[in-house]
Amino acid sequence: MRKHGLFIGMITLDLIYLVEQMPNRNQKIAALSSTIAAGGPATNAAVAFSHLGNDATLLGAVGAHQVNHLILADLQQCGVTIADLAPTRIDSPPVSSIIVTQSTGERAVVAMNAIKSPLNASLSMNLDEVDIVLIDGHQIEASVTISQRAKQQGIPVVIDGGSWKPGFDQVLPWVDYAICSANFYPPDCHRSEQVLSYLAKWGISQIAITRGEGAIEVVSEGVKSAIAVPKVEVIDTLGAGDIFHGAFCHFILQSDFFSALTEAAKIAAYSCQFFGTREWMSAKRG
Repeated sequence: MRKHGLFIGMITLDLIYLVEQMPNRNQKIAALSSTIAAGGPATNAAVAFSHLGNDATLLGAVGAHQVNHLILADLQQCGVTIADLAPTRIDSPPVSSIIVTQSTGERAVVAMNAIKSPLNASLSMNLDEVDIVLIDGHQIEASVTISQRAKQQGIPVVIDGGSWKPGFDQVLPWVDYAICSANFYPPDCHRSEQVLSYLAKWGISQIAITRGEGAIEVVSEGVKSAIAVPKVEVIDTLGAGDIFHGAFCHFILQSDFFSALTEAAKIAAYSCQFFGTREWMSAKRG
């Protein structure tokens, strides 16, 4: 049965290049491959959620700049509906230039952050058909409004804690699932134990901390455990965390927390075997 997910956060235009090695200072190099796609944590999560057989709405800022047709065309092809927080804005959307090293799958990213242009959005979005909400922290005002309403309507709220964003504490009271990276450090937190304690104080009982290819640290209702990440031949790690979050939103609507994390890890690992953030979806899984 198809579910409807609402994904709130950053929408960028990603210019992605695959190279043999990073350029030195003042060096020009030829890319082995390149691709252009809409990007951002919530964006890639919405794409993954849609790909897994659901309906995805992406709430963020696109605007009316002339390059936005590239973002719109990509998301339309991926089956993602856009709810634009800034339909008349003529400024360029955030553009990310990303270089992926072929031998390791590691990437370097130069990007503009959506927090630099927060939006004062007046939201009247209907949540009656929404089954799950994911927040990446890049549009805090919209996230607070939506998460409060979602909680009142019994709709689960997930945060993508890639890194701490100012205002995240305003969202945490309404969160059901906190899926964080090892780089997520709230104020005065320097170790994972402190992060877990901080999130628990907000009443969040389902928490996971991802560590790339390392095991996922899991706390469910106070019980700690770990999930091993599948070992794969890595081509590109770009967007793997975002894809993980989108897959988690899919699986948590049909299984328990531990199982949803396990299945999401499989999808994210699989995506790392392909270049860019879209190629994995067109490849046939073995």
